[in-house]
Amino acid sequence: MSAVRPLSALRTLAALTALPLLLTACGYGSDAADDSKETKVSADAKKLSADEVKIGYFPNLTHATALVGVQEGLLQKELGGTTIKASTFNAGPSEIEALNAGSIDIGWIGPSPSINGFSKSDGKSLRIISGSASGGVKLVVNPDKIKTLDDVKGKKIATPQLGNTQDVAFLNWIAEQGWKVNAESGKGDVSVFRTDNKITPDAYKSGSIDGAWVPEPTASKLVAEGGKVLLDESDLWPDKKFVITNIIVSQKFLKEHPDVVEAVLRGSVKTNAWINANPDEAKASANAALKELTGKDLPAEVLDPAWKSVAFLDDPLAATLDAQAQHAVKAGLLEKPTLKGIYDLAPLNKVLKAEGKDAVDDAGLGVQ
Repeated sequence: MSAVRPLSALRTLAALTALPLLLTACGYGSDAADDSKETKVSADAKKLSADEVKIGYFPNLTHATALVGVQEGLLQKELGGTTIKASTFNAGPSEIEALNAGSIDIGWIGPSPSINGFSKSDGKSLRIISGSASGGVKLVVNPDKIKTLDDVKGKKIATPQLGNTQDVAFLNWIAEQGWKVNAESGKGDVSVFRTDNKITPDAYKSGSIDGAWVPEPTASKLVAEGGKVLLDESDLWPDKKFVITNIIVSQKFLKEHPDVVEAVLRGSVKTNAWINANPDEAKASANAALKELTGKDLPAEVLDPAWKSVAFLDDPLAATLDAQAQHAVKAGLLEKPTLKGIYDLAPLNKVLKAEGKDAVDDAGLGVQ
C-alpha cells in the first residue's frame, strides 16, 4: 500500500469486516489521504535548518492540536521561513509507513501505532517527543438492550479495528469483568465486531451492533442516534487521564534538524495553551479544518459533547502508554515490547521551561 492516497479515500466506506492488523490505527479508518497543503510564509521570514517540515495528522478532534495549529498559523509562526507541508491520514499504519519512508517528518498519532512502529523497527524509527490529547473514548450502547455494565455480556459491541487502541482497552475491560473473549476472532462472552468508525453509526442504526467502544466524534454521533454513554474510559484511569494522541518524530529528522523539532514543539505547546484559553474559538477552528479536509463539518449536537470530552495537554502521560502496551500483551495481541528509548522529552522540557511550565516525565522509558 502506498503511504499516501487521494482525499477521496477519506469518503470511501469500508466493508463491515474484521481487519487483520495488530496494534495499528487510532481508530479512524485504514486509508491515508494527502492534501499536500503547504502553509504560506513571508518572503523575508528566516528559515531554520530545513526548508520545510512535513507533518502528518488525522482529520479528527483528538488531533485538534495539529488541526488548530495549522489552521490558525500557530505552528507556522514558530517555524519562520521553514514551510509546513501537511498531510492527513485516516489510520496509524499509513502514517507510520509515511514516517519510515520520509514522506513525513513529524506526526500526531495514537499510542498503539507508536508502540508498534517503535517495536517493529527495534527502536530505530521514531521517538515520542510530546503528548497532545487525553480522553475522548466512550462505551456507547443501545439503552433498550443494555441498561447496566453487566448487560454488556452476550451483546454485540464494535471497536474500530483489531488490536487498535480502543480494541485493546475494551478487551482489557472485558477481562477485568471475568469474561472470556478470543482476541483474534472477537467471539466469546461478548461478541466484539471490528468496524470502521465511518460506518459504525450505520451499523448501530441497523441493529447490527448493540453498542461500541469508540473515540470521538464517533461516540457522540452514536449518542445523536439515540445511544447512551454507559462508560467513559477516562473513569478507568488514574486522574482520569490517558494518552490518546502523541507527537512522534523520525529519529533521523530529530538528529539532523533539532531546531525545527523544537519550533514545532513550541507551536504545539502554544496551540494547546490557546485551545484551553479559547475553547469556543478553538472548537470552531477545528471544525473549519475538518470541513476543509473532509468536505463536511460536524453538527453542534456531535461537536459540542465530543469537544468537551477531549483534554489537550503537553504531557505524554507515559505511564499510561506503558499500561496500554501491557494490556495488549495480556490480550495476546502483542509480544512483550521493549519500550526503553521510545521517548525523548528533552526538547519538550526545554520548551516548557521557557514557557514557565513544569517538566514532564517519561516513566523511565526515555533515551539514555
